[in-house]
Amino acid sequence: MSIPEVVREIITRNRSIYDCMKMDLINYTALAVKIQPEIEKILGNSVNLNTVVVAIKRYADSFEIKDEVKEESILKNARLALTDGIMDIKFSVKDSNEVDPMAILDKFSKITNNYDFFRMSDSFRFLAEDMDDIRQIFSNLPENENMFSTGLAKIKISIPNSHNKSDVVSYVAEVLHANGVELVNAFFSQDNITIILNERDSSRAYDILHSDIMRT
Repeated sequence: MSIPEVVREIITRNRSIYDCMKMDLINYTALAVKIQPEIEKILGNSVNLNTVVVAIKRYADSFEIKDEVKEESILKNARLALTDGIMDIKFSVKDSNEVDPMAILDKFSKITNNYDFFRMSDSFRFLAEDMDDIRQIFSNLPENENMFSTGLAKIKISIPNSHNKSDVVSYVAEVLHANGVELVNAFFSQDNITIILNERDSSRAYDILHSDIMRT
């Protein structure tokens, strides 16, 4: 990921920072100082503070551009797929010494083909159906119960390659937030975006996004 992409992702996931930026109530340099350590952690190397400030400024400027083209939804031509009963499984990179992620993927494939795998800077994430067979895969890890976040749903958004994925996530977060629905998390892959919500909000979130697509 590039520095601008990381900046967009961090801001999008932090609702308070995102809202302040949209209202032009945030000091770019102060924000850059705050998120610089997280950017360096994700990228695995040091970054120049001024480069972060510039990335923040460009992201803030993009809000004005979006307002000008509001008539055409960013979700134009997108496709949605909703799955309820999802479990978010997270274990740290240091735990991978005890559990080989590739071995886990092999076990997953024998149980279900409905799962997602994401490699983060300091952890591995699996999104899968909440099943006893899947929990059993991680039974040998210490304190394995803390690995599972349950009561979730995912909406997979497939978008044309011409779309900026960070823009799509920020737009989706904004649309849902305006309707009283908050994201739990969001993940990027090569072909799509996966947003995670509380299961109780999933059907309503799907309807909101589907209506937004249909109006384009």
